[in-house]
Amino acid sequence: MKTKSLLLTAFFSFFLLGNLALAQGLTGRAFYKSSSQIKLSMDSTKMNPEQIAEIQAQLKKQMERDYVLSFTPTESNWKQVESLGGGPATASSGGMQIMINTGSQDRVLYKNLAEQTYIQEQEMMGKDLLIKDNLEPVEWELTGESKKIGNYQAQKAIYARIIDSQRFSTGMTEMESVKDTIQVVAWFTPEIPVPHGPENYFGLPGLILELQSEGRTLICEKIELNPSKEPVEIQIPKRGKEVNREEFRAMQEESMKQMMNRYQGKPGDGNRFTIRIGN
Repeated sequence: MKTKSLLLTAFFSFFLLGNLALAQGLTGRAFYKSSSQIKLSMDSTKMNPEQIAEIQAQLKKQMERDYVLSFTPTESNWKQVESLGGGPATASSGGMQIMINTGSQDRVLYKNLAEQTYIQEQEMMGKDLLIKDNLEPVEWELTGESKKIGNYQAQKAIYARIIDSQRFSTGMTEMESVKDTIQVVAWFTPEIPVPHGPENYFGLPGLILELQSEGRTLICEKIELNPSKEPVEIQIPKRGKEVNREEFRAMQEESMKQMMNRYQGKPGDGNRFTIRIGN
């Protein structure tokens, strides 16, 4: 298995270098729409299945978002498209209120594939942060499957990784440390030979047009190549206090602990809480 992983890494490194050569001068914008499957684990003594289903349906509708990926051969920006409905997703039923914060619309993710680094604007506990670190390598596996997405022929790639994460217990009484396996499915097109993709995903021999991970789907609906009227300009984020990936994860854990303490400390407000996901 280790030999196979090394071969796959070398394989995609070869394609990455080859594609960067093929894509010299190619710039563009890819516009994506996201949809999410919402599954809530709630205390059945406080909410019945109908109320839980109602909240899930409300959140699913409100969590639809539009994004744009701007790219050159070696750099990219990922950003949510500004819209009137771009605020937090909220839902309520039976006295329970949930708010899911999917991130601010003006936050930018910058990736530099030549240097294998990224810079990401984030907000945590009321503070602007600037995450700067190396890109985490992705060991993609090609499946041989293909399908048509818009005008492009796309090929399927997958990968899975195990991560350490923390989450609230069902009763929101304590934090649980768990091992999660993240399954990712990507559909990319070699017809656009740039190794870019949504969010932190990259490294395939073609632009990623569709991505599925953790109940969330991102699908490309429109592509502009070498736009002459509005040339692509890549923005390097500079706003916020600089931290690395591990420091940011530690801050996320602390934020979750504080949220749990607030939940436990206010019995009268015990049916309302906030969840933050995404960029």
